[in-house]
Amino acid sequence: MRILIVEDEMHLAEALTQILKQQNYSVDTVHDGQSGLDNALSGIYDLILLDIMLPEMDGITMLKTIRDQGIFTPVILLTAKGDTSDKIAGLDYGADDYVAKPFSTGELLARIRAALRRKGEVVADDTLKFGDMELNTGTLKLTCKGKELKLILKESELLELLMTRKQAVTSKEQIIEKLWGFDSEVEHNNVEVYISFLRKKLNFLGASVRINTIRGVGYVLEVTG
Repeated sequence: MRILIVEDEMHLAEALTQILKQQNYSVDTVHDGQSGLDNALSGIYDLILLDIMLPEMDGITMLKTIRDQGIFTPVILLTAKGDTSDKIAGLDYGADDYVAKPFSTGELLARIRAALRRKGEVVADDTLKFGDMELNTGTLKLTCKGKELKLILKESELLELLMTRKQAVTSKEQIIEKLWGFDSEVEHNNVEVYISFLRKKLNFLGASVRINTIRGVGYVLEVTG
């Protein structure tokens, strides 16, 4: 899962980044509304944490703009405790939830999990299922037929992307944008390496799921047999 933080309070932004990375989320952080908009319009994020009071463009304007552009990524607003009017405006413009500052780490993480569940990508225990395999995105454990393997983070993120796209073909460009960010200099052979790692682990587990290459297009998960 990739999360965008748009927060101009540097210390809070740094703290949020560390908290989310410890939970195995990939995180990008920007500190003004215009940069937040530019990142959000890429469509690569699973969730956005959005402060309302931002330089260059306020959070409500940014939210309205991405919704007008057809970006329906879940958005959790970070609001000042008494700003009821901002909360109402945010929800009216398509925010999924809000958290009033100061907030506890536990509450924020619970609201993130809830927003992702409503998006329909994970179930209550952070487990994704495809064919006869299950991936726990919290523990990075892949299980099949009673066997279990611990994946490294990038393997888990790649498999999660393929699983959530179900039987849609995913290009190398989409994988790079999702796992490393749209301005990354990662090359296609990095993707090929992680695909190879995952194929070996699926074979070891005896899974009926295969990662098929659609030449010149990308990769797709399929169930064999």
